[in-house]
Amino acid sequence: MKKKIVVLTGAGMSVESGLRTFRDADGLWEEYPVAQVATHEGWEADPTLVTNFYNMLRKKCWGVKPNEGHRLVAQLEEKYDVTVVTQNVDNLHEMAGSSKVIHLHGELMKVCSSRDVDDPRYQQTLTPDNCEIEPGTKAGDGSLLRPFIVFFGEAVPNITIAAEEAMRADIFIVIGTSLNVYPAAGLLHYVRPDVPVYLIDPNPVSAGAKVKQIQKGASAGMQELSELLMR
Repeated sequence: MKKKIVVLTGAGMSVESGLRTFRDADGLWEEYPVAQVATHEGWEADPTLVTNFYNMLRKKCWGVKPNEGHRLVAQLEEKYDVTVVTQNVDNLHEMAGSSKVIHLHGELMKVCSSRDVDDPRYQQTLTPDNCEIEPGTKAGDGSLLRPFIVFFGEAVPNITIAAEEAMRADIFIVIGTSLNVYPAAGLLHYVRPDVPVYLIDPNPVSAGAKVKQIQKGASAGMQELSELLMR
């Protein structure tokens, strides 16, 4: 039986691939207010603006590639049973080769019914050559197609599955998140007390005495941790 690693990743995981975070000083929220593009109320008020915003993000996302951090996380599967739990909506973990990825905040490359977001019958996966949705396009149930994104204030349907994975972890790794965004940050509380926890982030993060921090970016930090775990 392979030991189980659960990796929780945040925006810092994808920064080295060229994707700007939302929360940093030069982040996307500086240009696009959260209330307009990432809430249900924003969608109701101006679905065209929201649709075009995510069209823009998709085009940018298809232009980037996984970084060494993504690749090293995928490489852990050679020795471990690995589940990635990500707060990111990009598909860079999948592109790097990770086979089990749980997206907490939705998936940028998918669109869905605005009436029933989680009904798989009306979810569509977009491709690089067909990644834009024309505003006003409808899903199979007659409602407008909306981004398959968990807007602020909406429930996070995959958090229960993620918590179950955290409880089963033999090693828990956190990469590129300040652990300020809930409910994702709460996953640490589901990790068994005897399980080693590693946190990779260039900034100091207050996460308790049991957490071993590697104060580096995603790629350099994963390089250091991989040398330990892949021995």
